[in-house]
Amino acid sequence: MRHIKLALALSLAAQVAQAGVTGSFPSIDGGILNLEDWRGQPVLVVNTASQCGYTGQYADLQTLYETYRDRGLVVLAVPSDDFNQELDTAQDVKEFCEVTFGLTLPMTDILSVRGPGAHEFYQDVAAETGFVPAWNFNKVLIGPDGAVVATWGSRTKPMSRAITGEIELLLN
Repeated sequence: MRHIKLALALSLAAQVAQAGVTGSFPSIDGGILNLEDWRGQPVLVVNTASQCGYTGQYADLQTLYETYRDRGLVVLAVPSDDFNQELDTAQDVKEFCEVTFGLTLPMTDILSVRGPGAHEFYQDVAAETGFVPAWNFNKVLIGPDGAVVATWGSRTKPMSRAITGEIELLLN
């Protein structure tokens, strides 16, 4: 009986370890960005737009990435035109971000983050937490286990203590 309970506990632990949000994203550079490749690392996913009042947050996202990437943090920008504030093409977005903000963090192609056409990542986040981006520059922190740790709205700046404090708790 003890062996059966142990086997069930180990099976449940394995299922929990595999839980969490998953997904792959088309990269703005071509190819695929897969969340599973970053398993074991915290990932901050941010829906972005190039023509928004919060677009200046790109600079802080880059600073956040440079500050913590050597300790394992991934910052993923997800350009979206759901709020009609993104440039026309992914190439325009990439060029704008590189020239204006010196962005080197990973970026996806332009994707939908809300509604019936939302990318699977955002559908999973909504199903797990009820969180749906209300505007551009909403942030979702994924823990090393793939679970959503925290979410923030547009007004919370990337280098705020609220965000950096959560990230520091997750880093090796």
